[in-house]
Amino acid sequence: MTPETHPMTPAPYRIRSRRPDRADTVTLTLEPVDGACPSFVPGQFTMLYAPGVGEIPISISGWFRPGGYVQTIRAVGAVSRALCHKRRGDVIGLRGPYGTGWDLSAAAGLDVVVAAGGLGLAPLRPVVRELTAHPSLYGRASVIVGARTPATVIYPQDLARWHDGHGIDVQVTVDHPDQAWTGPVGLVTHLLDRIVFEPRRTFAFVCGPDAMIKATAVELVRRGVDPRRTAVLLERNMKCGIGRCGHCQLGPLFVCLDGPVVTYDVAAPLLAVREL
Repeated sequence: MTPETHPMTPAPYRIRSRRPDRADTVTLTLEPVDGACPSFVPGQFTMLYAPGVGEIPISISGWFRPGGYVQTIRAVGAVSRALCHKRRGDVIGLRGPYGTGWDLSAAAGLDVVVAAGGLGLAPLRPVVRELTAHPSLYGRASVIVGARTPATVIYPQDLARWHDGHGIDVQVTVDHPDQAWTGPVGLVTHLLDRIVFEPRRTFAFVCGPDAMIKATAVELVRRGVDPRRTAVLLERNMKCGIGRCGHCQLGPLFVCLDGPVVTYDVAAPLLAVREL
């Protein structure tokens, strides 16, 4: 097998644009240096390689024409910091896309609740864009978002546009407000009291830290949402992305292959397993 076709060999992608979102977070648009960009399903991820440093899994948060990925990265480790410091025109490596995606077809005709914690809004962004592009296919749509502080809320312009321009009920809460904050304070689950949805005719998409996912899914199910209609994205430390190393194995699942998106009836017993 030649190096060009080996599944662990990243393809070169050029940074078409770089947008700082917050002090430690940037959004990159990436286009292939050679060939066409593979299509993706919302919820999938890529393995991004910072030359000389390493690679990490990053969810795809959008797509642009003629073909490329939008990916939002928070600087929390050596690789993510290196990627965040890259500039327009720099070339990085990319493998993928990998994994399962959000099943938007299963939400057709139903109310939709999108619940995000922190950077969990990134892989959910394509879901909301689908809701805004085809509103007649779905019932009432709500987006609830939790962040540590007002300064760490990502995509504030998107949130405003979804609410003001597309009629989606957008609610945001923070853990630690500043003096200018006038919105809700507390857990994402508290926002469920501020939106309107018919639980037995609702599909929910949930992404964020494990504790947020579990608390939100448990509350949705308690209110009557079917756990099979509650999709969650499992975030585990993936190394290869193709099921070879076993690093992301979670019970019977390989998160990189069987996930990262699964329904809550599958995820519930697995979220009790701590990542080492």
